Amino acid sequence: MKKNKIFAFIFARSGSKGIKNKNIKNFNGAPLVDYTIRFAKKSKIFDKIILSSDSNRIIKFGKKNNIFIIKRPKKLTTDNSPELDSWKHAIRFLFEKKITFDKMVVLPCTSPLRIRKDITNAIKKLNNNTDIVFTICKSSRNPAFNMVNKNANGQIQVHEKKKFPIRRRQEGKKIYNMTTIAYVTKPHYILKTANLFNGKNKAIEIPSLRSLDIDEISDFVIAEILYKKLKIEKKW
Repeated sequence: MKKNKIFAFIFARSGSKGIKNKNIKNFNGAPLVDYTIRFAKKSKIFDKIILSSDSNRIIKFGKKNNIFIIKRPKKLTTDNSPELDSWKHAIRFLFEKKITFDKMVVLPCTSPLRIRKDITNAIKKLNNNTDIVFTICKSSRNPAFNMVNKNANGQIQVHEKKKFPIRRRQEGKKIYNMTTIAYVTKPHYILKTANLFNGKNKAIEIPSLRSLDIDEISDFVIAEILYKKLKIEKKW
């Protein structure tokens, strides 16, 4: 039986709105991107690890770790550039070099609390009837209870209005947050889709404590504490 080729993809551009140079900011003593690269290598899940970046500083970390490098065009690295376009660019780049694979696992650098089990569980979910597997976690907020909009006059109202307002969050439907622990998909699906949700999808649930996505400095501080407290690296 033919073994599926599974490639890891790390997309790390130079710019960032929330935190300047976020992907190379030190996280517990090493650049954030370096954690994702080392996780991918130590997990021993992948046939190849791909780093796509426009930054020579980030590319140096890829070369140091002896992984495959794709220099990303500047037009794909602006604040308004959809990351899906960078995924397509990376796939086409590999296909043009006759490098083929069956499954791609995108590992955003902003989720350093992932563990090996998260990735293997997501890969198992991707079958012939599934185009993409997302990672999600339970939300502590509910749009029909404690998520609100604010109008021009400063007044607030519940975001999702219901005929019969719920009195407790538990009375509402279950709500989940998307996480950036991983996206597991197929290259041919990515090339043909305009939106990740257009295809047949599944999801695996990640514990909320490990689902933190670094977007602001406060996230960075919390993630560093949790990384040590949960002994994440021992679970790679």
